[in-house]
Amino acid sequence: MRILIIGTGYVGLVTGTCLAEMGHHVTCLDINQAKIDGLNNGIIPIYEPGLEEMVKRNVKAHRLHFTTDYAESIAQSLVCFIAVDTPVTPEGNADLQYVERVAISIAEHMTEYRIIVNKSTVPVGTAKFVGDTIQEVLDRRSVSIDFDVVANPEFLKEGNAVNDCMKPDRVILGTDSPKALAVMQEIYAPFMLSHDRLIVMDIPSAELTKYAANAMLATRISFMNELAGLCELTGADINKIRKGIGSDKRIGYSFLYAGPGFGGSCLPKDIRALQSQGKALGYEMPIVAAAEHINNRQKKVVGEKMIDYFSLRGGLAGKTIGILGLAFKPDTDDMREAASLILISQLLHSGATVKLFDPVAMDNAKKLLPDSPSIIWCTDELETAADADALALMTEWKQFRFLDFDAIIAKMKGRAFFDGRNQYNPQDMVKKGFDYFCIGQAAFLINEQVIF
Repeated sequence: MRILIIGTGYVGLVTGTCLAEMGHHVTCLDINQAKIDGLNNGIIPIYEPGLEEMVKRNVKAHRLHFTTDYAESIAQSLVCFIAVDTPVTPEGNADLQYVERVAISIAEHMTEYRIIVNKSTVPVGTAKFVGDTIQEVLDRRSVSIDFDVVANPEFLKEGNAVNDCMKPDRVILGTDSPKALAVMQEIYAPFMLSHDRLIVMDIPSAELTKYAANAMLATRISFMNELAGLCELTGADINKIRKGIGSDKRIGYSFLYAGPGFGGSCLPKDIRALQSQGKALGYEMPIVAAAEHINNRQKKVVGEKMIDYFSLRGGLAGKTIGILGLAFKPDTDDMREAASLILISQLLHSGATVKLFDPVAMDNAKKLLPDSPSIIWCTDELETAADADALALMTEWKQFRFLDFDAIIAKMKGRAFFDGRNQYNPQDMVKKGFDYFCIGQAAFLINEQVIF
């Protein structure tokens, strides 16, 4: 089948490439000429494991194409996926300006029946909004063309998006059109060979399911982070608590890790948009609001631990702090709402110098951080540790799991290690000579244990 994907960000590029991998003929369209030129020259604009190889393979097989041409693309494609960004406004509303522009462009170039699929994360009512927008343009053109709008939310995790797309937990379709449903079932049939993961529902329910899923995940993370703070005050261990509650089949282990707070392009903006939609309808959502509040508080925790530690050691002014990991999570270069940015801001405000290293996200981090003599960009872990008064782990990249701590502490000026991801064994770290701080446990100092 010939399919058009409009938008070549995480969702659009991954979805289009995976559909091509399954044998469909896919055109990915973007109005950014530079991005399309780059893709046509083999330059992938995002870091996602496995994506580059798959893109090149399907381009070579002539199943995957990149263009800025709406007219030709819509003329050739029965199904048009909308996969553009839906950022939140300062008020917390989902900004649908890009979705609206795409709907207008589709309507301007339609000449026969088309299925328009909302893949972007959108609030309830967006499918109707898209349909009304298309109909208004068709009316202005004085043409009568049949079309259907389908809600098909994405559930891709950055860093695992290709696998999520190729082996989905579920594919949700919101539609009231048997004709559109039959086509969508055909598109997704190759993904359903092992077992049927297709869930069909009404359009509002499909639209809200995406927000509901992200709000649930955000709430689990924030709940564990809230518990972690209590653990530090009582002497309990959040890692043991995770095992204790996760063994309950009704709860499970996923998304129960305490840490420095969640970031990225999905959870933060989606819980804001969900609250905003509730507010517009006069309906308060205190649990979702609390998840956001706790997350904002949690992003300051590592910095506050450093401030406390160095308050007895002359303060942070003039100190050098090395930070390992900048991206909001491993296996991505995405810096959006990363916890590392909050920590860096706290340290710079306190007069410290920061040494930064991330295996993938350095270029994106440089775009967001100021050009400052207090920021030193490093090429590896040892360079980051050299002359540092303390180190902080903020992203749990695999290469950080087994660091040469003997070599690292020999390079450092100080001995403090702040583990924002609970990656290491506290007793082992103390034996190696570190004052060790993590999330949801007591601080471990050499020859003693102290709770902050």
